[in-house]
Amino acid sequence: MVHRHTATGRRAALTALGALVATGIPSAVAAEPAPPAGSLPSSAQTLGADRPSAPVLRALQRDLGLTPAQASRRLVNEAEAGTRAGRLRNALGNRFAGAWLRGATSQELVVATTQATDVPVIRAQGAKAAVVKKTLRDLQAAKRKLDAAAGRVSTRDTPLWYVDIPANRVAVEATNKAAAAAFVKAAGLDGKSVGVTVTANRPRLLAEITGGDAYYIDGSARCSVGFSVTKGDQQGFASAGHCGKSGARTTGFNNAEQGTIQASTFPGKDMSWVAVNDQWTTTPNVRVEGEQKVQITGSVQALVGAAVCRSGSTTGWHCGQVEQHDTSVSYAEGRVDGLTRTTVCAEPGDSGGPFVAGVQAQGVTSGGTGDCKSGGTTFYQPINPLLRDFGLTLRTAAAQASAPGDNVTQAWAAGRVYEAGAAVSHAGVRYRCLQTHQAQGAWAPSLTPALWQRV
Repeated sequence: MVHRHTATGRRAALTALGALVATGIPSAVAAEPAPPAGSLPSSAQTLGADRPSAPVLRALQRDLGLTPAQASRRLVNEAEAGTRAGRLRNALGNRFAGAWLRGATSQELVVATTQATDVPVIRAQGAKAAVVKKTLRDLQAAKRKLDAAAGRVSTRDTPLWYVDIPANRVAVEATNKAAAAAFVKAAGLDGKSVGVTVTANRPRLLAEITGGDAYYIDGSARCSVGFSVTKGDQQGFASAGHCGKSGARTTGFNNAEQGTIQASTFPGKDMSWVAVNDQWTTTPNVRVEGEQKVQITGSVQALVGAAVCRSGSTTGWHCGQVEQHDTSVSYAEGRVDGLTRTTVCAEPGDSGGPFVAGVQAQGVTSGGTGDCKSGGTTFYQPINPLLRDFGLTLRTAAAQASAPGDNVTQAWAAGRVYEAGAAVSHAGVRYRCLQTHQAQGAWAPSLTPALWQRV
């Protein structure tokens, strides 16, 4: 079960129990004719990576050991690399085996394939090629076998499993080798194909309208606001599911009546959303340093290796890197699939708080190990599945209405969450999605080559 606790008396006990509630890349050769110079924004311009805020840059310098110039360059490189990786994913099809970033400024994009004949294509896009044995689909299929096995056997001693794209294998973290071997066998996988790490660390939940501010559930447990959202005319915010059940009442950081949890999923996923009353106004802001804020402009998913930063009501603003997507974590209170693992630190009360990459929303804090004194690992529930499951629209600084009559009969629509590889039509032209995101009104496929490729 999820432990509820106040912001003071039970925090030490919570940490002990393991619940944390109260918690440049070279320019590419285009795969299609390049648009006239200056006619369309670059990937960095589309995603706002070319104009980062000072708090984002300072946190990247502090937590990743970068100079100001390196921090700025890293954000631009990551934005451009995401588009390039999406184009290569489309070009390689079923042979695609994943992509990740390397280097202090994310200057190196690595794209994996199962066929050596693809190497020239990958290099032509300014990326380094890795020829591997298993496709991304193969790895995802193996991960699903572990997921299925977790429904039949105890995962108390195997609390973490995921797809390790750079290593081209699925991986399991366990308290001992015997437990890992038993779990792998129950999944019907070859033990030699699964990476096993033995560790005493056990992920724990993080629970304690600006992202990162505190809110209280039923007057006791404390969590952190994630991102502002809307559902029709109703305003609210996204947070972690383990923070509270549907129907629970919430109060804000100032102890004023705030709203009600409308929907909450935990375990399985770790997501919830709160509908706020008319005394609260949602904003696209995330709190960073002191009273400073960053404005969110979208939800484009970052690559493995990209820099991410987190805001929380206990520890504030910290940064790190994305390690893996689609990670399964077996908390003491229940298993959660589809989390993203990071090197960012967090502590009790930070749960539900926002993870961002530049100005792109990534997810809400779930749980982890360690703390912000000694360092640690933190997992977040990706924001795009949360938006899709609950039918929510992310509040962004870039949001604007489409022109009258535009896209009325087209498959593409603002507000929908599109996965990388998805195909849509817009204005009579077919496009394929390059990076997972929720479509903003200003991000029509014809105007955003950073997100869509004409096919």
